[in-house]
Amino acid sequence: MMLKLYYSPGACALASHIALEEAGAEFELEKIDLKQGQQKTPEYLAINPAGVTPALRTDEGVLTQNLVIMGYIAQTHPEAKLADVDSSFEFGRMQAFNGFLASSLHPLIGRALFSRPPLEGEAKDAAIEAGMMKYALVEDSLLQGPWAMGDAYTVADGYLYVFTRWARQAGLLDPARYPKLNDHLDRVQARPAVQRALAAEGIDAV
Repeated sequence: MMLKLYYSPGACALASHIALEEAGAEFELEKIDLKQGQQKTPEYLAINPAGVTPALRTDEGVLTQNLVIMGYIAQTHPEAKLADVDSSFEFGRMQAFNGFLASSLHPLIGRALFSRPPLEGEAKDAAIEAGMMKYALVEDSLLQGPWAMGDAYTVADGYLYVFTRWARQAGLLDPARYPKLNDHLDRVQARPAVQRALAAEGIDAV
């Protein structure tokens, strides 16, 4: 089975890229330049009509959404142990964590940091505050430690890393307030698979 991941460097598709590297999967990468509007071309809209990354082409068709793609990778590469695929409850618990990141944290921090045109003044401050409340929820309640789900690394860790990476780049991940998130970021970033994904996308560790 040959897989192809459509991604944009440093964007949220990095989570699916990391999952593929962790799984030891055979895959190709195709860069979609969001700044140039490549995601809105007819060619890409034929792959993902939503016009966003990631998209994963499989032998059976195309999957979209990080949560789905990462779950698929974990299930099709069970030997990599990227999720507890034998327990419906534990798999669901991981997907609940990923769903929170996708539906609650990502939209808020994405709006704060990447709105076009950029937010300014009180609007930006309010957006950042709303986003950081979600990081605080992960720090104080959701992050099990040392990994997102507890003792075992899962695809949820690569997903959380995307967002803590953004926050650290923006100077928002205060080590005094978010010690667990900072420790988690460093722990994930040190993994060889993550370093390979960063190098392939031409982006730096933070």
